[in-house]
Amino acid sequence: MPCSVAEITVFVTMWLTSACEQSDRSKGKGGHGDSASLIGRGTTNNPSLSTLDTEKTYELCAEVLSGYYKAIWNGLEFDVSRYIDNPNLKLYTEKKIRSQYNLFRKNNLTYNQVREVKMEAEKVDYIEGEQSFYYLKMNARIIKDVGEYAESTEFLVQDLKGKVVIVDWYTSGKDSYDSIMRGESQVINNPAIWENSERVDKLK
Repeated sequence: MPCSVAEITVFVTMWLTSACEQSDRSKGKGGHGDSASLIGRGTTNNPSLSTLDTEKTYELCAEVLSGYYKAIWNGLEFDVSRYIDNPNLKLYTEKKIRSQYNLFRKNNLTYNQVREVKMEAEKVDYIEGEQSFYYLKMNARIIKDVGEYAESTEFLVQDLKGKVVIVDWYTSGKDSYDSIMRGESQVINNPAIWENSERVDKLK
């Protein structure tokens, strides 16, 4: 019997709470405060996400944000293919990381490196349909050697052939790379957006 919207909301809330608690516990074990990775655990043969995948989805997005900020500020390697399957989104993400790191290095800003990335999920929605997916809005606080700043990033996540992957992500903010390249105040709700060849060509 299909779950009601209320039941789905309850499940999502319960699992999000569990994910946040697990992330907090990982911080107390001598780590750097970044969320623990659950990649490679609990994969499913179900072609669409279920509400029971919330913890895995949250941890995936948290790990991406941590790796992303350390790549653009600290110059650390970031394996995009580990999190993204779509070749167009892969290329865009690689360009995004490379462009920002080069900009920071050119302006002699990379000396002030990222020490820790703290995250919380402001919103989690499970969207059912032919292509069920999760929408997450993640708030990140980037703590550096000197100072800190905060940004919000929206994610769309799907289960494709048993692998949970990011199918779109967008960091808001007036001067963010995504706002400049894709436009400000984008509505992030289309899991197939990177299949649009015309849109992809404009971003090359």
